[in-house]
Amino acid sequence: MKMDRSVLLIFVAMLLGAAGQLALKIGMNRVGAVDSVNLARFWEAFIPIFSQPLVWVGLALYGISSLVWLIVLSRLDLSYAYPLLASMYIVLPLLSMVFLKESIPPLRWLGMLVVIAGVILVSRG
Repeated sequence: MKMDRSVLLIFVAMLLGAAGQLALKIGMNRVGAVDSVNLARFWEAFIPIFSQPLVWVGLALYGISSLVWLIVLSRLDLSYAYPLLASMYIVLPLLSMVFLKESIPPLRWLGMLVVIAGVILVSRG
C-alpha cells in the first residue's frame, strides 16, 4: 500500500510541477520577452516579472510540488521514483497544446513515445 500511495504522490508532484510551469509561462507571456540582463540594471529587468501574479502562482505550485517530492524521496528509491517523474515530459507538452495553443511537431511526438516506453520499463522494474 505504501508503494501505491508513493507512486500517486509522484504523479501529484508531477501535476503540480506542470501546473506551475504553465502558470510561469502564461505569466511570462504577459510580461513579454526579457532581454539579456545588464547587472547594473538587474532589478529593472525583474520588477515586471515579480509584479506578475501568475509568476508567483507558478513559483508557489512549484514549491508545493517540491514538498510533495520530498515525501516521495523519503519513501522510495531515487532510481525508481525519478524516472517516473519523467511523465512530466509527456503531460506538459499536452497541456501546452491545450492551454497555450502550442503545436507539437512529429519528432517531438516520437520523443514523447520514447519517454512513455521508458516510464513503463522503469515502473515494471
